[in-house]
Amino acid sequence: MKLYPLKFKPILKERLWGGTKLKEVLGKPSENDITGESWELSGVQGDISIVANGPLSGTSLQEIIDQRPKELLGKGVLDRFGNEFPILIKFIDAKQDLSIQLHPNDALARERHNSFGKTEMWYVMDADKGANLIVGFNKNVTREEYTQSLKRDTLLDLLNYEPVKEGDTFFINTGKIHAIGAGVLLAEIQQTSDVTYRVFDFNRQDKNGNLRELHTELALDAMDFDKKDDFKVAYKRHMNTTNTMVESPYFKTNYIHLTTKANLASAKRDSFTIYMCVGGTAEISTDTGTVMIQKGETALIPASSKTIHIDTTGVKLLEVTV
Repeated sequence: MKLYPLKFKPILKERLWGGTKLKEVLGKPSENDITGESWELSGVQGDISIVANGPLSGTSLQEIIDQRPKELLGKGVLDRFGNEFPILIKFIDAKQDLSIQLHPNDALARERHNSFGKTEMWYVMDADKGANLIVGFNKNVTREEYTQSLKRDTLLDLLNYEPVKEGDTFFINTGKIHAIGAGVLLAEIQQTSDVTYRVFDFNRQDKNGNLRELHTELALDAMDFDKKDDFKVAYKRHMNTTNTMVESPYFKTNYIHLTTKANLASAKRDSFTIYMCVGGTAEISTDTGTVMIQKGETALIPASSKTIHIDTTGVKLLEVTV
């Protein structure tokens, strides 16, 4: 049996700041009102995705990689990352502001946590009126200024706020302080890592009345204190063609808005391909199978697929490769 287009069971995460949009807007099978994340495609230990369609239903992503690594990942990906799936795909619903946080780079994450670093990108799918993101500082900040702001509870005065609307896209380098603001529903693409340094959490308490752990000291050596306007992604939105969004060492992402059938280039691609549906519906076919995808769903196309055909009358896709 050849590998076919795969869909996976969503891994839902309750979060203090989560809401109901993953259930109400994206149709996730949530049973509570604080679902903050839907992990769509994960190789993170303890949270490895399980196939939801076809003959491999019930099989874990890691099992497929271990048994058929080149066929699924591609030789280039296998040579770089071995048998580890290199990216993590999520949908995130922030009913409240997320904590102010940052992520370490590869070297620091490997040294401290035996993990990849966490470079990530966000595509805003929905935003309430007045919603924003926090991305970076609003001026160059010294280490001393930063630590004093924590002591004085004035960190928010140093942060850069970005109003957002549907389609806005951000690339978050490691070391950049950031937070998703209340009222934002977004798609997130990131390195496979769950290492986060939380530096401020609005003094919130969890359901047991406890403050969440902060990582003040760990964050200091990981933080970029300079103001850099390097995060807003400018991309074209031409219809019925492939529009480049992000090209990084960790992943490449394209925006594709189709209103008709299309054949997408894949023959020379030495990587798996992921499609995150951020609007509409489509049927995705390869030489080995077909899968339906709608807003809020994700499909993984094996690297061995020689063709990718999209049949739709209207769909918006994020196309992700490594």
